[in-house]
Amino acid sequence: MRFARAVVKNRAAILILAVLLLIPSVVGMARTRINYDMLDYLPADMDTVIGQNMLMEDFGKGAFSFLVVENMPDSDVAALKTKIEGVEHVESVIWYTSFFDLSLPKEMLPEKLYSAFNTENATLMAVFFDTSTSADETMTAIREIRAIAGRQCFVSGMSALVTDLKDLCEREEPIYVGIAVALACAAMMIFLDGWLVPFVFLANIGLAILINMGTNYFLGEISYITKALAAVLQLAVTMDYSIFLWNAYNEQRAKTDDRLEAMALAIRETMTSVVGSSLTTIAGFIALCFMSYLLGRDLGLVMAKGVLLGVISCVTVLPALILLLDKPLQKTKHRSIIPRMGAFARGIVKAFPVLLAILALLIWPAWNGYRQTSNEVYYDMADCLPRDIDFVIANSRLREEFDVSTTHMALVDAKLPQKDVAAMIDEMEKVDGIQYVLGLETLLGDSVPKEMLPPSVTGLLQSDRWELLLMNSEYHVASDAVGRQVDALNAILKKYDPSGMLIGEAPCTKDMVEITDHDFQVVSLVSIAAIFVIILLVEKSVSLPFLLVSVIELAIFINLGIPHYMGQSLPFIAPIIISTIQLGATVDYAILMTTRYKEERTSGKSKKDAVTAALTASTPSIIVSSMGLFAATFGVAAYSRIDIVRSMCILLSRGALISMVCVLLFLPALLMLCDGLIRHTTLGMKTKS
Repeated sequence: MRFARAVVKNRAAILILAVLLLIPSVVGMARTRINYDMLDYLPADMDTVIGQNMLMEDFGKGAFSFLVVENMPDSDVAALKTKIEGVEHVESVIWYTSFFDLSLPKEMLPEKLYSAFNTENATLMAVFFDTSTSADETMTAIREIRAIAGRQCFVSGMSALVTDLKDLCEREEPIYVGIAVALACAAMMIFLDGWLVPFVFLANIGLAILINMGTNYFLGEISYITKALAAVLQLAVTMDYSIFLWNAYNEQRAKTDDRLEAMALAIRETMTSVVGSSLTTIAGFIALCFMSYLLGRDLGLVMAKGVLLGVISCVTVLPALILLLDKPLQKTKHRSIIPRMGAFARGIVKAFPVLLAILALLIWPAWNGYRQTSNEVYYDMADCLPRDIDFVIANSRLREEFDVSTTHMALVDAKLPQKDVAAMIDEMEKVDGIQYVLGLETLLGDSVPKEMLPPSVTGLLQSDRWELLLMNSEYHVASDAVGRQVDALNAILKKYDPSGMLIGEAPCTKDMVEITDHDFQVVSLVSIAAIFVIILLVEKSVSLPFLLVSVIELAIFINLGIPHYMGQSLPFIAPIIISTIQLGATVDYAILMTTRYKEERTSGKSKKDAVTAALTASTPSIIVSSMGLFAATFGVAAYSRIDIVRSMCILLSRGALISMVCVLLFLPALLMLCDGLIRHTTLGMKTKS
């Protein structure tokens, strides 16, 4: 109570401090780097990551792109190559003139080598950068290359994907944050009891969001997914805390004319409610930090921090705002459209045997759909982008003209005998789906010494420690076929050179597939265990955690099972993140109802009357909370053209509604069924009931 009275007493100072904090927050947010490369979150000890670092250290080569040039004379292509080499951070450009003089007709090349880089209407050049795939300098270079090359040229590769993704995100984000705010505001206007209240809530939550995004500066950088979702998620999951305080304040205002005392009592009551509620949400986000794939830690830390800041803001800044605007808030109150829920509650309780039967029938199809969806996810980030974006068009041209879908690179010990490298290349070219392997031996054969080539040529593909091989594959990134291909290439590479490393988008994506499969299981278990323990401590019961988690897990199974039955494929990260967020954010619905049920039961009511009273009292709050989460995410899902953002927002909005329905229909039925078990396994209930 001392804290609550201090907040009320120092309300003016709190508002001044909050406004002042906006300045460093905005600066920090502007200076926080955004990472758009999903492969950048692989663990640093993986061969693919080590090999990529070696490529940068020894060759000065980081990012890599193919440039498809259509309907251009060779002399113009040579001039274009020279211009691209002059772009800042372009390390080298490999084309015909890198090895031979243009006076030597390209048709004199071996047929395999000629057809690999040339078709009737197009030619192919490889561009290496001296910066990493998602570095700001690389993206600037990609834009400059596109400007120089014009419409006859198409830039593929991960850096082009990252560049287009960044540009699209920066165009969309302000719009869908605005949509989320507008729809959340509309939902609160409809379901709450005041016209002005939503704007006060949004001002408070907006402040917490800005501080959260500003403090990300100390993390160094965050992923584009975190940036895209953090504001929307923080708005959605912390809105409840503002509603708790507002309802508590109105209840206390009805008991006393002293608005300051009413607010102090409301703060104390809200802190008790919000601490337990926020702990489950924070636990869900913290569980993401247990992922080996470091994107989970990125999103988990930012969102856990955001929820904590939301709680702090709710019991400090929001009370000050409400007291400042108390008169207009009271004058603009209106009746909530949510009717009294007594009849609904009595009907649900009466029909509980039927609802239990429906619950039993849903378990298998929900679980089966959930399991199948987890196996049907996609890992190729190109699938997240619209079909009309530059990178997707370039990749299509690369496939159509050259039958190339992805490029692998191998680092081979430079001391390996030339004849062994030639033999290894010969074996690699026989692997299914490999179009060709380019190395110095491809140009020379195993009989001509590499020393005969000028340093300007050997320097492109060899350093003191490593030789670089390029191999083009007709198989799609993240496909089963390319996975088998990578395994076969690795086996050949290790046979000739145990220290050799296979790198590139496909090997990195294969690693990502393997570690995220494991992560999915780990994160699910950690989030369930953490929330189970929190419910056990809050409810002081052994049985209630099983019931509450089971109801929300059923909602998660239904939500994530729907894509399987609709024939949809989700981005790989969506099921992992959604399963934890939906559990952490919506288990509060079940806790709210169960806490009220315990109070009614221990006061002496029968189980039927206790469940009816709990359902009647908690239904309006559950509806408002779920509709807030739905409204904040549905608009983003409808607007965004980035599939990974759209898919996750669809799952969140649908998950909020499914969790609401499961809690309102199935939890009362389970409380009726398990009343005896609950009383005997919950501290303080057996003797008082």
